[in-house]
Amino acid sequence: MTAILMATSIIFSSCASIVSKSSYPISINSAPSEAQIVIKDKKGIEIFSGQTPATLKLKSGSGFFGKARYQVTFTKDGYNTKTVPVEYKLDGWYFGNLLLGGVIGMLIIDPATGAMYKLETEFLNENLVQSTASVQNEEFKVYALNDIPAEWKNNLVQVNK
Repeated sequence: MTAILMATSIIFSSCASIVSKSSYPISINSAPSEAQIVIKDKKGIEIFSGQTPATLKLKSGSGFFGKARYQVTFTKDGYNTKTVPVEYKLDGWYFGNLLLGGVIGMLIIDPATGAMYKLETEFLNENLVQSTASVQNEEFKVYALNDIPAEWKNNLVQVNK
């Protein structure tokens, strides 16, 4: 009876589902902190909204044989908006089905649960760039030509004496 149970569990299990997960934790940070973050899936559906720092779990699968993809958008007043992808890759344990999980694990269980994919990184630490266009204070500044930000140079006009 024990041998039958063990054989059945091996035949009807899948290697990546046993060893890996179908959702992974990710820590999201920014400098400066307390930036607004919005996470959207590959269909553009918002799945999370909050502030940095944040820790949450993201599903690794997106439908049968589909790996998940996410876009994390960082926004903060006075800083440029930044969007960063979160990608998944094929989990090496998926090929363990050739030895342990069998055809059912390789073609049904791991693709259906998303366990065949693994998160590429567990941390997002993003540095936000201060926006020069959103400066709200009204003050007069004199810049040397070499100190002018590159994105301003297209708007310069030569003045003849």
